[in-house]
Amino acid sequence: QVQLVESGGGLVQAGGSLRLSCAASGGVFSSHDMGWFRQPPGKEREFLATISRSGSFTSYADPVKGRFTISRDNAKNTVYLQMNSLKPEDTAVYYCAGGYFGTIASRYDYWGQGTQVTVSS
Repeated sequence: QVQLVESGGGLVQAGGSLRLSCAASGGVFSSHDMGWFRQPPGKEREFLATISRSGSFTSYADPVKGRFTISRDNAKNTVYLQMNSLKPEDTAVYYCAGGYFGTIASRYDYWGQGTQVTVSS
């Protein structure tokens, strides 16, 4: 059973940056495609980015394209989300997920517990 633990969330001013990390354990990390999602207050969970098991392929949601970058280090069993030019509307709980390459949350097999990101104006 793969376990995922996110870290790196916090409070940041608009225009600032944060890097989220998601550490995996309990499985062969390099065999899993990974993704990042977020859930703003009172809204549905939404797809942000996905990365293939080798890291060769990535895909992004339009609202974060050009601002967020997904990457992974298979030697460290970790996937990252670099977030730049943050906006107040980026405020949400951020989740990493594993087991699928794509935008559909229900297709992912594993989820972390989430980390809060708050962007102040």
